[in-house]
Amino acid sequence: MQYNHFHDLKLSQLVTGNMRLPTLAERGPIDEARAREIIEYVYSQGVNYFDTAYRYHNGESEPLVGQVLSQYPRETWHLATKMPGHQMRLVDGKLEFTGYFGENATPMTPREIFEDQLARCRVEYFDFYLLHNVSETSFDLYANADLGIVPYLREEQRAGRIRYLGFSSHGRPETLRRFLDEQGPFDFVQIQLNYLDWTLQNARAQYEILTERGIPVVVMEPIRGGRLATLGAEATSWLANARPQDSVASWAFRWVRSLPNVLVTLSGMTTMEHARENVRTFAEPAPMSDEERALLERVAATLVDQVPCTGCGYCLEECPQGLDIPRLISLYNEMQFEISPTVHFAIAALAEEQMPSNCIACGACARACPQGIDIPDVMERLAGRIEQIKAEGPFGRR
Repeated sequence: MQYNHFHDLKLSQLVTGNMRLPTLAERGPIDEARAREIIEYVYSQGVNYFDTAYRYHNGESEPLVGQVLSQYPRETWHLATKMPGHQMRLVDGKLEFTGYFGENATPMTPREIFEDQLARCRVEYFDFYLLHNVSETSFDLYANADLGIVPYLREEQRAGRIRYLGFSSHGRPETLRRFLDEQGPFDFVQIQLNYLDWTLQNARAQYEILTERGIPVVVMEPIRGGRLATLGAEATSWLANARPQDSVASWAFRWVRSLPNVLVTLSGMTTMEHARENVRTFAEPAPMSDEERALLERVAATLVDQVPCTGCGYCLEECPQGLDIPRLISLYNEMQFEISPTVHFAIAALAEEQMPSNCIACGACARACPQGIDIPDVMERLAGRIEQIKAEGPFGRR
């Protein structure tokens, strides 16, 4: 197992993400026997960082992870969990759960949630504690001065019940920068980072913001929920010809590990096969040549048909409706690949006047576009897709 140093800790580069543990049925309860086997196996192979969250597996992940890890000496493993503010709203000074997570749930204060997590995980402190998903829709709640989530957690850090404080984010780069400016500093930040989202979700900008500020990056979704583990026949053959001994998934892991500011990489392991392959992948250093990076750029290009917007902004000067056209095209491109949680958060953050349906198809933007993009056509298609997603309900019906 390869390790990186972080302050006084020696962290395994591979982190067990406990959001996709095996279940007894689709979306059913955790299969505790199989999940325990995976966690115990990776621990035996040198993995010492385990990530969970209050909402994972409908609240079952934290107790199970805490139970399994409690059999080992506390100083041999590091636990991360998260404050679920992205699934809450403020009601009379207390956080009330929302959506499916809020069914029959009692409103709680940040302190009550934190104390509950310590008990559920069977620990006296968390090595890493995060605000869960700082994004356009959760920003105001996390930044609310009356609620005081961040100041409270800093108190717990000073008291030694949080060793390192950070946040995860599926937000846009400008949201990330603003939150750091207003609520920082933080010890680390967890972002979705992989060779596809480097451009598709502009993860490069997020990575660079954190690197410029000296904040280590914790990577989530390195293989995009499994999407980068199974490619088309042509792309798979390219990778196999270049490195016959490597799996498709290992290329994605090597890509993120080769970035100098990446501290550790999460992987949700649903099967023992996933666990064994990941342990093999992280057993050796992971240098990546410029030629291999270029090859992955070719692979990424096969995965999504994108509108070739460069974000130059010339269209912004001409739009009589004041639409943020580059932002909307970026959203459209992302939707071409997958309707991810990030897409839903971005749509929810759009005010009515920012919606693509406000385009009047005057054509001024298209005439100003150096790339010759038929922008009104893109806006029409995007508006229709957004309406379809809204009709399907939260996160769509698959």
